[in-house]
Amino acid sequence: YCFKIPDDYPLASAAPLLCAGITVYNPMIRHKMNQPGKSLGVIGLGGLGHMAVKFGKAFGLNVTVISTSISKKEEALTLLGADKFVVSSDQEQMKAEAQSLNFIIDTAAGDHPFDPYMSLLKTGGVLVLVAFPSEVKFHPASLNMGMKTVSGSLTGGTKLTQEMIDFCSAHKIYPNIEVIPIHHANEALERLIKRDVRYRFVIDIENSLK
Repeated sequence: YCFKIPDDYPLASAAPLLCAGITVYNPMIRHKMNQPGKSLGVIGLGGLGHMAVKFGKAFGLNVTVISTSISKKEEALTLLGADKFVVSSDQEQMKAEAQSLNFIIDTAAGDHPFDPYMSLLKTGGVLVLVAFPSEVKFHPASLNMGMKTVSGSLTGGTKLTQEMIDFCSAHKIYPNIEVIPIHHANEALERLIKRDVRYRFVIDIENSLK
């Protein structure tokens, strides 16, 4: 309700914008990460992460995807157009990217160390957490050295959500989705647990009711 989906924008694609899309769009706007030439790091390449990459490229940012899974390298670089891919467990790769990013969006839901990611931020850099690991723990030096900021974000207001929808329509930004009938919902949940989704399931209610 309240949102106008442009006539030429598919409703199935609009659905994830109202969750994953606004979750990453809001902190990017708030922290002025829509200015071309800045560098963005995206931790985790799921439903939220892949939208952060798409927005980053549309804003003219240099986008680095940071993931535990080397298997996502090809889709990050080729399918989504990221500029770099870093395997977070590879200390050499992480060291090579030290102090290279203005801003990091952390979409990783599982528990993970924060110090290695904080080391990737430039002076005055910001890490925004949009997921819910069980704890956030880092050494004070990770924050103090370089005047860095850790921020939290969850969703966005009506005005910004409409702005994001219009932005996606104007720039032809579409979430990568798989449309399913409602009677496949249980199967989709099982696939979610196995991380077998690229990157959002969308339930087709209209055709499911026929």
